[in-house]
Amino acid sequence: MIPVVCLAYFPNVFYCSWILNQTKILFVEDTHFQKQTFRNRTEIHGANGRLKLTIPVEHNKTQWHQKEHEVCVSNDMNWQKHHWKSICNAYRSSPYFEYYEPDLAPFFEKKVNRLMTFNLDVLLKIMDLIDAPLNYKLVKWNAKAHLRMDTLVNAKKDYLFQNVPYTQVFESKNGFLRNLSILDVVFNLGPDSVAYLKTQKVISS
Repeated sequence: MIPVVCLAYFPNVFYCSWILNQTKILFVEDTHFQKQTFRNRTEIHGANGRLKLTIPVEHNKTQWHQKEHEVCVSNDMNWQKHHWKSICNAYRSSPYFEYYEPDLAPFFEKKVNRLMTFNLDVLLKIMDLIDAPLNYKLVKWNAKAHLRMDTLVNAKKDYLFQNVPYTQVFESKNGFLRNLSILDVVFNLGPDSVAYLKTQKVISS
């Protein structure tokens, strides 16, 4: 069976460690979208601890189950302004924030339509910034050939990692918080992000 994964919003250490250890990543685009997952949620290290940032999505009243590529972002509220402000407040004083800021800020300035397209664009950009371009392909779900890696986007289950501590901005106040968004790793470790991510592993679940 060939593993496939759905796209996530600024995915966490678990997710990024997995994709960086694959020779090629298959992103599935037609499985059913599930709420309350990391598809439209990320977690950063704020001043008061773990902070969840969620992209609001439109609810299709005529279609009970939406496929990944069909999900549209709801822009009724200025979620982009809120998310970017939260990211700036959390990482402005981190070692590499100013270095990556010009490349990431535009994602929070232009209106977003399709969630999956946005997640892919964001992931490709951040991987490019840390010099880890992805070898990927968008695929249709094949029950006979594919193995769904849904654990990578499960926001309800806590997985225990060999998530080696690194210096975080608010660590002295909140302690080390593991398995946060790749943003936390990139802003704190910069060019050392890839080496760090590739060595982190799940040790139990």
